[in-house]
Amino acid sequence: MAQTARALSNVTAGLSSLSLDTTRNAATVKSFCGLRATPVAFQRFGASGLKQSRQVAAPTRRPFGIRAARVAGVEIPNNKRIECALTYIYGVGDTTAKVILNDTGILNKRTRELSEEELSALRSEVEKYMVEGDLRRFTSLNIKRLKDIQCYRGRRHIMQLPCRGQKTKTNARTRRGKRMAIAGKKKAPR
Repeated sequence: MAQTARALSNVTAGLSSLSLDTTRNAATVKSFCGLRATPVAFQRFGASGLKQSRQVAAPTRRPFGIRAARVAGVEIPNNKRIECALTYIYGVGDTTAKVILNDTGILNKRTRELSEEELSALRSEVEKYMVEGDLRRFTSLNIKRLKDIQCYRGRRHIMQLPCRGQKTKTNARTRRGKRMAIAGKKKAPR
């Protein structure tokens, strides 16, 4: 509050030396204070000694709303539809998001339009699923188990190769890394 008042006094003090139009002044105050601006009449004496009326922006406060909803420890985006925003949670895809919305009875509206009751219902529904840290831990423990028992898939994980049957002679560059030249493997001239 004090910072806003200080910024406003700095702007009004500097306005007497400025000869900018109304929109520029509004933009200056808006960017200076970080608030929404509304025009207010401001008077000063011109070169002729007559009063000149000019509009200057004065800040107004925005109503506080939900900035970003937090579900399962993840801040979901405020400006997206809830069906899309739920997919930001690790372990919730398109289909799971639709099922969650059907179970809670929430319409597919934007996240900022949700009420606190709808958010709490959403949180309780998402808690029924294995998401985020629990799912990551479950996956890593499964891979560790496969490596420990030295099965085929476990050995493929150890060697950092594809373990779902893909060919590796020509593809799998992401998993295998960058190509390495083998010394002495040039074709003999004919």
